[in-house]
Amino acid sequence: MNQTNDTSRDRQERRGPGFGPRGGGPGRGHMIISGEKARDFRGTMAKLIEYLAPYKVSILIVFLFAIGSTVAAIVGPKILGRATTKLFEGVMGQVTGSGEGIDFEYIGNVLLLTLGLYGLSSLFGYIQGWIISGVSIKITYQFRREILEKINRLPLRYFDKTTQGEVLSRVTNDVDTISQTLNQSLSQMITSVITVIGVLVMMFSISWQMTLVALLMLPISMGFISLVVRQSQKYFKQQQDYLGHVNGHVEEMFGGHIVMKAFNREQESVETFDEYNDTLYSSAWKSQFLSGLMMPVMNFVGNVGYVAVSILGGWLAVRQVITVGDIQAFIQYVRSFTQPISQIANISNILQQTAAAAERVFEFLSEEEEISDTETPIAVEDVQGKVEFHNVKFGYQPDKIVIKDFSTEVQPGQRIAIVGPTGAGKTTIVKLLMRFYDLNAGRITVDGHDIKDFTRQDLRRMFGMVLQDTWLYSGTIMENIRYGRQDATDDEVIEAAKAAHVDHFVRTLPEGYGMELNEETSNISQGQKQLMTIARAILADPDILILDEATSSVDTRTEVLIQQAMNKLMENRTSFVIAHRLSTIRASDLILVMNEGDIVEQGKHEELLAMNGFYADLYYSQFEFAQAD
Repeated sequence: MNQTNDTSRDRQERRGPGFGPRGGGPGRGHMIISGEKARDFRGTMAKLIEYLAPYKVSILIVFLFAIGSTVAAIVGPKILGRATTKLFEGVMGQVTGSGEGIDFEYIGNVLLLTLGLYGLSSLFGYIQGWIISGVSIKITYQFRREILEKINRLPLRYFDKTTQGEVLSRVTNDVDTISQTLNQSLSQMITSVITVIGVLVMMFSISWQMTLVALLMLPISMGFISLVVRQSQKYFKQQQDYLGHVNGHVEEMFGGHIVMKAFNREQESVETFDEYNDTLYSSAWKSQFLSGLMMPVMNFVGNVGYVAVSILGGWLAVRQVITVGDIQAFIQYVRSFTQPISQIANISNILQQTAAAAERVFEFLSEEEEISDTETPIAVEDVQGKVEFHNVKFGYQPDKIVIKDFSTEVQPGQRIAIVGPTGAGKTTIVKLLMRFYDLNAGRITVDGHDIKDFTRQDLRRMFGMVLQDTWLYSGTIMENIRYGRQDATDDEVIEAAKAAHVDHFVRTLPEGYGMELNEETSNISQGQKQLMTIARAILADPDILILDEATSSVDTRTEVLIQQAMNKLMENRTSFVIAHRLSTIRASDLILVMNEGDIVEQGKHEELLAMNGFYADLYYSQFEFAQAD
């Protein structure tokens, strides 16, 4: 099958008048109400945890190494406190003359033990980070793969109402946000919780009075955290949403920048961008400002705690309830206690942003998919090409019917031309035939079989399509033509290129068939691109051919050559030709004249002219315009 992208006329039928996202149609994307909150934080996080379930063994190992790393780090200050106490006692003994001096051997052994513990803690921390990074990468890979597979299962009507930038934002920004959280915050969350518990135990083992003073700082911290989280959550959600809007607008404007400049719409494009960007700036600034308040306030609360603990510790040391080393160890523990509390506070903020991103991903993954293929598909080895439309009714939206009551019968090998004014439903007919959309009513059959009885893949394999809007991808010319049949040899590709009159201009290019087309395929002309898509259809050698104004982008001389190639290609093959220039379809076996979704006339060229009806008006009007020019 050849290219399957929409034609500009068909998009206009669906989207209505306007330019870009200001057109008022579904191309604008989903607008998000300012300040909207994530609808289901718990449900979203529960789904995210389900994705982690297959890696529970790895996460358990991370948990164990986190415990080991944290315990080693927690025990360090307690042991180091012994060295401080021994040093203090030795100095005081020398001052008073009542001791033997400083025991450097004991202090050295304590320092070596402490160094070993901190080294072990770092090693365990590295191992847990390495494991969790692997889990994060696998989850990210799974998300992106599921999104890509979902894209292929979504009906085209979804993309009628959603911009490409919206979809790209889910694949890139939202998944990256989830990945960073899993990679950086998950292990930090485990470590922080264990650290808080372990440090709390060690603090109580030193002095319950000092511990209570330190704990008095927690209600103040938690109250502030709760306030910030409630306020920042809605802004993180809004930030993710409008990041998609900005991406969508930039992608759309960049893709059509020539048209945009031709109609002097730069200012309107900038105004639309500013509208989205201002909202993104506002939500991003507010979310970052609120989350940025956490660390300064937490540091201030922590410093107040240090002062209170130091005063109480000095008083207890004077009364010889605790040693100087215990005070030093306790102050270290207070710092170790407030730091993970701060990290947990920061992580809670990150989780809000992650939930907003994950919610958008899960919303996309839960979008309604196209109707599943039949479980008992039929397979036709020799396709004859008989096509019948039985009372077909269809609308891109249920309340806006485009095809009202379409019925016709096409015999094998016939050349069928579909003509009519813009918006009559010509391109829609062939899209229904290839089952890009499902009917509202009626049925379409190929060789007597309902198209729903085929798998979509088998059905579309019968067709070759050449559209007015060319689609080529970044790759060599050889690869782009071979897209029609992947197992084709180089010689077969070249033969198809010769039949489509591509070979002669390709050989004038610097690298011939090996020339790389750039991302926008702007390094060859529009006419050359059209010729290549025709070569692609010739290579595919389909049973049924669809040509949608296939020669619209070539000059008159080339059109004659292409028409000859098309005539040869259409021999003994059922062909549907959508044409605006009626002079090109005079030799058709049957001409279907459409207007407002109905067949108003049908017959051969001479018969339709003799009827002196709608077709005759269309035909003669083109010659009148040509003479006027």
